[in-house]
Amino acid sequence: MAAAARGGWWGVAGSGVNAVFSFLLVGLITRAVGAEGAGAIFTGVALFTILSNTCKLGADTGLVRFVPRDLAVDDGRSVDALLRTAVLPAAVAGTAAAVPLLMSPAVATALLPDLPAADAIALVRLFGLFLPAATVGMVLLGATRGYGTVVPFVGVEQIGKPVLRVLIAVPVAFWLPGTLALASAWLLPAFAGSVAAWVCLRRCRAARPHPASGPGTGGSSVTWREFWGFAGPRAVSSVFDISAVWVGVLLLSALATAGEAGVYTAIGRVVTACTLVQLAVRLAVAPEISRLLAVDAVVPAQALHRISTCWTVLFSWPLFAVVASFPETVLSVFGPEFGIGAPGLVVLCAASLVNVAVGNAQTVLLMAGRSSWHLAVTAAAFGVQLVVGLLAVPVWGVLGAAVSWGAAIVVENLTAAHLVRRRLGFTTVDGGYAVALTAGLLVTVVMTATRLMKGDTPSGLAVGMALGLCVFGTSLWRYRTSLGVSELVGVLRRRAA
Repeated sequence: MAAAARGGWWGVAGSGVNAVFSFLLVGLITRAVGAEGAGAIFTGVALFTILSNTCKLGADTGLVRFVPRDLAVDDGRSVDALLRTAVLPAAVAGTAAAVPLLMSPAVATALLPDLPAADAIALVRLFGLFLPAATVGMVLLGATRGYGTVVPFVGVEQIGKPVLRVLIAVPVAFWLPGTLALASAWLLPAFAGSVAAWVCLRRCRAARPHPASGPGTGGSSVTWREFWGFAGPRAVSSVFDISAVWVGVLLLSALATAGEAGVYTAIGRVVTACTLVQLAVRLAVAPEISRLLAVDAVVPAQALHRISTCWTVLFSWPLFAVVASFPETVLSVFGPEFGIGAPGLVVLCAASLVNVAVGNAQTVLLMAGRSSWHLAVTAAAFGVQLVVGLLAVPVWGVLGAAVSWGAAIVVENLTAAHLVRRRLGFTTVDGGYAVALTAGLLVTVVMTATRLMKGDTPSGLAVGMALGLCVFGTSLWRYRTSLGVSELVGVLRRRAA
């Protein structure tokens, strides 16, 4: 089986593991320190995640795009120069961003006003200490994806880190519960992941040795200007991407309470878990689309986008239908006080259906080299989220944060889909897509009817899932030809010449 097909299955498995262990981790932390303590920890996680994704400067996506191109066009002669171009600026940026976290108490007290000043300062400094290494690790994982394999990324980011965090957090939660100890349980795997990323990249390069550069070819075939001309806009748009996920936590912590920030974090974990299929598909198809477009194989790239969107809709829509129909039951996993987040979870599920329906339109923009378009799209969406959040969070709390994120999801995905369709000619709607969408709607009807009859209860959830699986399985078998079961594997197997 081709590397891309293997990557698809690895992505699905890794996303599933990530979803399960992320749930476990949030549940452990909320049960150990309550919603308020969890809110403080995940406020630090939000700040750390936003800064680390900012400081990588889009270099990881640049490597995903340019390493395969160099391997296809220049036989990998300039990968060394590409890595220097990408890694060094990211390392400097990560170090610079860590300085204010380590040296300025005002940052901590402004971000965590509900905590005692000493505890807030210690917590923020702990996150600052691990920031540079985590930033470099993400860039190195981008380079491994450029070699046509998602195994290191999935193994480190989606399996290794989540599993290790839970393994560390379990004894901590039982014997040494506290914000600093549990924050350390989250951070230590981040450092271990950076070491693992470096080892994986060395193995990728050893598995595909590059020919010696000839005279005068010691530099990269991709110029510094070309690389950062692509990565620069992506650096800014990645800030908007990751901030969309975590800015609600920061707004709630600063404008409401740490307890509401903890509830919102749980909601975000649920929604993110429901997008695991879309993430797995994105990991598998992004390098393949880049390779196809690099050799002007536009038609196969368009076919890959269509079939991947079809399967994203088919498997993701029913997950959101289940969660939106039984939000209180789902959130009760984290504790009884998390039920107040049910309306916000429903709002985010509704918005995420738009995200699923357009497929990985943003990935197509990036792999087609349109990082400036992607920047404009994400900037507009983040602007909407920030304005709505500042207005709604003080009034509606968790629901206001959910409404702001939902509005951003809808704006970003509809705009990206329009650009991909009108400017690049990538279509998503065909017979298979219509069948997948119909199957998702049928499952939604079944879940809604079950909720009306049984209520938002564990028994209602069990009955609804059983009936929904029957409808889903029947649809998958009855329309397997239209859904392209064999075509999906066939498209993923084909590699660019």
